[in-house]
Amino acid sequence: MQQTPAFLSSDYWDNRYLHEQTGWDIGYVSTPLKEYFDQLNNKHIRILIPGGGNSYEAKYLVQQGFTDITIVDISPVLTKRLSATLNQQEITIYTKDFFELDGEFDLIVEQTFFCALDPSLRNKYVEKIKNLLSGCGKLVGLLFSIDFVTNPPFGGNIEEYRQLFSSGLRIKIMEGCTNSIPARAGNELFFSIEKELERPK
Repeated sequence: MQQTPAFLSSDYWDNRYLHEQTGWDIGYVSTPLKEYFDQLNNKHIRILIPGGGNSYEAKYLVQQGFTDITIVDISPVLTKRLSATLNQQEITIYTKDFFELDGEFDLIVEQTFFCALDPSLRNKYVEKIKNLLSGCGKLVGLLFSIDFVTNPPFGGNIEEYRQLFSSGLRIKIMEGCTNSIPARAGNELFFSIEKELERPK
């Protein structure tokens, strides 16, 4: 029987947060996402942040007046901290596996969650995204365009990402990120993907 990788468990992520082993955490909302959020006009869209981590994105969105933000993370240690620090009516926090989440969202924000999943789950990720997006919903965020020696994070390249997200989704933007933070410059792709609606027969 195939063994589940340790890094897919809540215990693994609890341990990372308890011991402050959070090298992916830059301490603030990343520039590409901040600039994307800044041009959104509808403050009432339903926003999901999977694998929310310390959720600087959620904090920033609330500051900008957004009213419906959902965070899901598998780590009880992390979500307990978030519940204490983000006790705001605009934010809903779930402690659960992303793949077990129900709901419908207009914007799903991808920021260092996809790269934390085992690559064997990437097709499942795409299917779940399609299920969670509203009819006009978008998946927007950042992907690593680099391979890593140790995992997670898991990287990749634009060709495999284009193939992965071409099933039932429409890629609007997928290109090298021009406003990455210095530590990630040249190693990120910014992307915006929409749900592809079925055409009437």
